[in-house]
Amino acid sequence: MGLDCEIAHRSHEPRSADSLFRAPSVAGVRNPGQIAVDRCGDVKHHQTKRKTLRKHLYNTTLGKLPWFIRRFGAREVILKPLRMVFAPVIVPRLPRKTFEFQGRRLDCFYHRYNMTWASERAVEIPIAKFFLDQCRHGQVLEVGNVLSHYFPVQHDVLDKFEKGPRIINADIANYAPATTYDLILSISTFEHIGFDDEAESSSARKIEEAIKACQRLLKSTGTLVLTVPLGYNPELNEMIRNSQLGAARESYLRRTGKLDWVPANRDEALTCPYKTRFPYASALLVAEFAKVG
Repeated sequence: MGLDCEIAHRSHEPRSADSLFRAPSVAGVRNPGQIAVDRCGDVKHHQTKRKTLRKHLYNTTLGKLPWFIRRFGAREVILKPLRMVFAPVIVPRLPRKTFEFQGRRLDCFYHRYNMTWASERAVEIPIAKFFLDQCRHGQVLEVGNVLSHYFPVQHDVLDKFEKGPRIINADIANYAPATTYDLILSISTFEHIGFDDEAESSSARKIEEAIKACQRLLKSTGTLVLTVPLGYNPELNEMIRNSQLGAARESYLRRTGKLDWVPANRDEALTCPYKTRFPYASALLVAEFAKVG
């Protein structure tokens, strides 16, 4: 099914909606918190850090359920775990589907993790692979740890909360690497900025700042690529509607059936509601940005 035959599933702890339903722990694996203590040698610092993280939506138990219902609907509290349980039966039976992106035909991507066939992940992962394939020998940064859940990655990953190989726990606003990048890629992450975290300023302002921070990390010929589901974050939708993102190129897809995605223009895509006709997004924006000073 698309990329499915090439990949090995990875079991990092997911962010946001993904983390509502946790996978069982693996026997013999050490407690991640203990590993962090061993590495830094500073128990007090680690405990303070853990206390701070617990307060965040993505790291609380009680806060996740009402947030999940508010964002994705009460039905998904039942349907999401059912899809996860029956994924080994569902995925092999899904029909092969393709979609058009920038003049090419790409295979829809089906995977048990985060039930890609039910959401915009079905097209986001092939689109991400499309851009990665064009930058095989370049320096790549992924903002938000998504792709490693579907196939092994060799690029740098920036994620404030997840732990894992090659993951740098930092905020993009404060990230100052020793290198610049040919490609910075972010999959369904920017719509959460200032909307699902404890940011004090508006979501639109935080998103704009994050985009500029990424652009500054690009090489002179580098590209920043964002995929964002439309209809999720109202402030982001307004930025898109008013051409405030500053993208050099925008590509839109809309969902016409459970497994069917077609190219669309901006006006068509912005009329597609979130979590109404289909679970999760019914339209997607792929925005490309050039470097800024």
